[in-house]
Amino acid sequence: MKRSIFSTTVCCAVLSLCATGLVAAEDSALDGRALYREHCKDCHTAGSPNGEYTPMTLIGMQWERFFDRKYERKHKEVVDEAHGGKPVTESITVEELKAIRDFAVDHAADSENPMTCG
Repeated sequence: MKRSIFSTTVCCAVLSLCATGLVAAEDSALDGRALYREHCKDCHTAGSPNGEYTPMTLIGMQWERFFDRKYERKHKEVVDEAHGGKPVTESITVEELKAIRDFAVDHAADSENPMTCG
C-alpha cells in the first residue's frame, strides 16, 4: 500500500514538472511573438521602405543566417524611438533577441506552423 502511494506521488510530481516545462516553452514562444510585434513590426509592415517581414517571409535557414550574419550590421544605426531613442541593437537584450529569433525560425515559411505576427 505504501509503495502504491509513493509511486502515485512520484508519478504526479513528474507529470507536474512536465506540464510546467510545456507552459514555460509556450510562454517563450508567446514572448517572442510579442517582442517581434513590439520591436520589429512597426518598421517592417506592408509597403515599408525597410521591406515587409513576418516569420513566414523567409524559411528557417534564412532567418538563422539573418540573425547570425546580418542583424547587427543592418540594425546598428537604426534608432528605436519607442525605447529611449537608442539603436535597435542596444534596445533589444540578448534574451529578447533570442526569443524573437526563435519565434521567426519556429514560424518560418517552411515550418510546421508558419505565421505572421498578426
